Amino acid sequence: MATPGFRPTHVVPQHGMPAWEAPDPARPTVPLDPLLPVQLVERRGDWGHVLCANGWSAWVDGRFLVAVPPDPPAADGPLARTADPRPLLARAEQTLAGYRAAVEELASGGLDGEAFRARTRGRRVGVVVDGESVWLYDAQHGRWVYADGARLSTFATDEAPRAAVEDHAPTQVVTPDGP
Repeated sequence: MATPGFRPTHVVPQHGMPAWEAPDPARPTVPLDPLLPVQLVERRGDWGHVLCANGWSAWVDGRFLVAVPPDPPAADGPLARTADPRPLLARAEQTLAGYRAAVEELASGGLDGEAFRARTRGRRVGVVVDGESVWLYDAQHGRWVYADGARLSTFATDEAPRAAVEDHAPTQVVTPDGP
């Protein structure tokens, strides 16, 4: 039975996702089904408290929820922009160019092994291009993102969800219909 007035804000990713009774990895509960519509009602750091249409709720890694797009803007309204993949592509190019320059210098004898390691230490880049799709590693945020040429979305992260800073109150998510 659906909760009256339920309006999803997100859906669960296509492979489902783990869920917890509380924002605590030690308290797992039943995983959520793939593409299940949910309403994000609260955020605490990376954790998201979701409400399902049947009234059941759980905590999830909110970074992986797929946002339900808002209604399209009216014909005379402003166009909304999504995250632009170009800055991340530029950082990947710069990182790869720096690595390549170090490899060239090592190969030509301008660097020894220790100098090469020092020069390349901390560089991280990851790019997979498959036709119109690209997966990029965002080293600044420790995550892999997926881009379809127009927008970015988180695909995977390096870390488990974190709690918010202790002195920060939980974020209340407000939809057009109220909290």
